[in-house]
Amino acid sequence: MSNYQYKVNGVDYNVVIEEIEGNVAKVTVNGKPFDVELSQPVKAKPQQKKVQKVAPAPTSSNTEKAPAIKPKAAVGAGNKVLAPLPGTITDVKVNVGDAVKTGDTVIVLEAMKMQNNIEADCDGKVTSILVTRGDTVMEGAVLVTIE
Repeated sequence: MSNYQYKVNGVDYNVVIEEIEGNVAKVTVNGKPFDVELSQPVKAKPQQKKVQKVAPAPTSSNTEKAPAIKPKAAVGAGNKVLAPLPGTITDVKVNVGDAVKTGDTVIVLEAMKMQNNIEADCDGKVTSILVTRGDTVMEGAVLVTIE
C-alpha cells in the first residue's frame, strides 16, 4: 500500500494505492475507492506480494471486502448492461428482482456534467446490480445484469 499527497489546481488529494493487478490499480482518493485502468500492466514488486499476504489476517477487513467481490461473480447471469462511457453513477432506478422492459431506464450516469439514462436492452428480471450511487465507472463496466 502506497500513500501519496497531491495538490491539483489548489485542491488537496490523499491518494492510497491499495493494489495493482495486471493493468488495474485499486486506489482510494480522499476516502473514495476507484478502479484505475492503466495503459500497460505493472510488474508486481516483491513488497506488494508481502502486503497482499498480510492483508487477509484482519477478519474485519476481509468481511468488508467480501461483499464487493460477490456481486462480480453474479455478472454472468443474464444480459449485461454496460457503461457506454466513463462517469459517475448518480441514480440506480431498479432493484434486484425487478421486471424491466426494453428501453426502461435502469441507471443514471453523469458524464461531462450531463445526466445519461442507461436503458435495459432486453425484457427480463434484474439479477444483479454491480454499482451504487456515487461509484465511478469506466467505459464498458458491467452495471446491471438482466435475465
